[in-house]
Amino acid sequence: MDFQIKDRYGMKDLLSIMELLRSPGGCPWDRVQTHESIRKNFIEETYEVVEAIDTRDTALLREELGDVLLQVVFHTQMEKEKGTFDFGDVCDGICRKLVSRHPHIFSDTAADTPDQVLRNWEEIKQREKQQNTHTQALESVPRVLPSLMRSEKVQSRAAKAGFDYPDADWALKDLRSEVEELAEALRLRDAAATNEELGDLLFSVVNVARLVSVDAEHSLSRACDKFVSRFAGVERLAVQRGISLQAADTDLLNGLWLEAKKECKNFGGN
Repeated sequence: MDFQIKDRYGMKDLLSIMELLRSPGGCPWDRVQTHESIRKNFIEETYEVVEAIDTRDTALLREELGDVLLQVVFHTQMEKEKGTFDFGDVCDGICRKLVSRHPHIFSDTAADTPDQVLRNWEEIKQREKQQNTHTQALESVPRVLPSLMRSEKVQSRAAKAGFDYPDADWALKDLRSEVEELAEALRLRDAAATNEELGDLLFSVVNVARLVSVDAEHSLSRACDKFVSRFAGVERLAVQRGISLQAADTDLLNGLWLEAKKECKNFGGN
């Protein structure tokens, strides 16, 4: 396959490059890849897009969106080689979906608010996927999603079916109950029960977050960032005072933590 070097490329060029890389005389690495072998790459590239969004890095966002597009083209080329579908079919499918899911734009359905648009989208989606029960809607949430995200989606779909707490206070009561059940499992040294109760506790935390309109996934990510920042303070204090973190007892470590926490607040941290 002939390929022309250009000053600027387009979508057709990307498709041609991928076809060339996968061809018998192409790249040895690209030729042997499968959907399964690059599955993780797709996930990683998506998270890198999210990071670019969070950091408001426009140049990085452009680059990472290209990497995600590459993954779409890569997987599509594999299916084109099998004769199942090509990039045109992918484009046709998403265009048809957008038209059918936006009847307020392409038909005569009324939707004056974002909430109404979402309700219409979900109703149309359930009809298209022949989800005749609320249970089917819950089961359709992908199991491969991050667990906090999956929990929120499952809970939200149950709420749309009318199965929900009246407010966050009720969810908080359930959260406290789950903490007690976990404590009991730990007291009994019951490993299986501990595992189960930890799951119930995390699920309850997501319920509280959802009912106060907090993204649990994002909230936990910020908590991780905060922990790293405070730990850096703990380590710095330990080095200054000649303290070994591995050898220090719990009281000393806790004291360093409280100092680091205070410093973070003094400098505008959390």
